[in-house]
Amino acid sequence: MKIIGIESSGLVAGVALWEDGVLLGESMTNCKKTHSQTLLPQLERMLAEAGVKPSEADAIAVASGPGSFTGLRIGSATAKGLGLAIDKPLVEVPTLEGLAYNLWGAEGIVCPMMDARRSQVYTGAYAFPRGEDGSITLETVIPGGAIAAVEAAEHLNALGRPVILLGDGTEVSREILESTLTVPHTYAPAHMNRQRAGSIAALGAIYLAMGRGISPDDHAPDYMRKSQAEREGPGHFEV
Repeated sequence: MKIIGIESSGLVAGVALWEDGVLLGESMTNCKKTHSQTLLPQLERMLAEAGVKPSEADAIAVASGPGSFTGLRIGSATAKGLGLAIDKPLVEVPTLEGLAYNLWGAEGIVCPMMDARRSQVYTGAYAFPRGEDGSITLETVIPGGAIAAVEAAEHLNALGRPVILLGDGTEVSREILESTLTVPHTYAPAHMNRQRAGSIAALGAIYLAMGRGISPDDHAPDYMRKSQAEREGPGHFEV
């Protein structure tokens, strides 16, 4: 089984190709370029280097949100267009779950945070419990939402467990987090602390096996809140 992963929910633009438990290719940029300029060339180059035609993919996994409104729209349009062109299903992977999956198997709580602006972060809390057979699953401890960083820290304190934080929201909220968190906490290193298309593809494969594939026509990004233009009327926008 081959899965194409697409991640464009934040500043990172990334694509990945997963096949039967192996990541065959991954490309990402985090240099503030417009995703509409980078995403398709990345995808074409990666598939060409892997010697794989788009039609050979069994599904397209896409980071479904929350995140940048513009970034999500570009990723959504790319995934839908590709899915329709090759007549393959889409798998929606919530962005926060994809971020948490970067730290698969970690002990304690994994807390991804994305900058949601307006003094808020998109965040949730996740864990990786082990079954009696040794299997590891992704568990949602606190569902994702847009809240103030101080409120997120208080929720983590209430859990009373060590926390690993990751995502660009931890940088803009570092002072608040350090002054509010009372539980042991660390920050993920650079190669784990941003959205990765590889995680979207790998998690997408799991969700596809669970029957969560959908028609490209049925996909829509989960913005989790109204855009700035919708909140403030004509003349305003959010990227």
